[in-house]
Amino acid sequence: MAANDHKDMSLDEILSEIARLKKERGAVVLAHNYQLPEVQDLADFAGDSLELARKGREVDEDVIVFAGVHFMAETAAMLAPEKTVLLPDPDAGCPMADMADGPGLEKMRAEHPGSVVVCYVNSTAEVKAQSDVCCTSSNALDIVGRVPAEREIIFVPDRFLGAHAMKTTGRRMRLWPGHCPVHNKITLEDVQAAREAHPDGIVMVHPECREEVSEAADEVLSTGGMCAFAKKSDARTFLVGTEPGLLHRLRKENPGKTFAPVREDAICPDMKLTTPAAILRSLERMETVVEVDEGIREAAAGAVEEMFATGPITPRGER
Repeated sequence: MAANDHKDMSLDEILSEIARLKKERGAVVLAHNYQLPEVQDLADFAGDSLELARKGREVDEDVIVFAGVHFMAETAAMLAPEKTVLLPDPDAGCPMADMADGPGLEKMRAEHPGSVVVCYVNSTAEVKAQSDVCCTSSNALDIVGRVPAEREIIFVPDRFLGAHAMKTTGRRMRLWPGHCPVHNKITLEDVQAAREAHPDGIVMVHPECREEVSEAADEVLSTGGMCAFAKKSDARTFLVGTEPGLLHRLRKENPGKTFAPVREDAICPDMKLTTPAAILRSLERMETVVEVDEGIREAAAGAVEEMFATGPITPRGER
């Protein structure tokens, strides 16, 4: 969706009109940490997947404009079916989410009865509906820890996050062969080159990175985890192994500290589709509305809600 409807408007004019329409529509703008800097700045809240999932459940506004990708807006629509969820650019998808499918996961479950399916939130509603619990990169280790030791675990769709959880928790899992193409671009050689350029830098990488990249890092953290770590750390230089959009938030929250990308071209094109003009157009036209089939929504929302619960996780059919 081209964002040229407002090509004659300045950014200040666009922001002013967004503010007016937010009040008129009763809307809130949520943005992921990988969004364009100007989108993060205009948002009412910016965060990682876990932070955004929580915020989407809590907001009082009737309309949620989701500056992110489709599965994020879809998750918000599942958890708050009474609200209108808008995705400014309907082409903003996620290649990793597209690597898993409901029928394939259903078949895997049937081949391993009694298993607990842990589903990374970077997935479609159809896949979530076939899962027992969702997780994010922030809480994957905690979620895996809640699965009883005697249960086999199927982890879908990111094999690298699953491998990180296996190594850290000691649990064996069956890993779906999915991955994030953006994080997959970051190599061990990139980490080594970054360390040579900044010998005093702390290397923080996302758990969606390759196993050898995670092993070479000082910290393996979600984007929200990176922000929290950078705030409390006494270090002055940080080498960031994730989508470079996060550097905007890191620099805003930590003046005086230096942040450099481990790989500058690890850009997610889908995350960059949303612009201030697209958000304005979305509010003007009240589009694109993200809806989930009710039959799928109930099962998928159950897997997400289980993420916020406590206690052991068992297959949904045994609850």
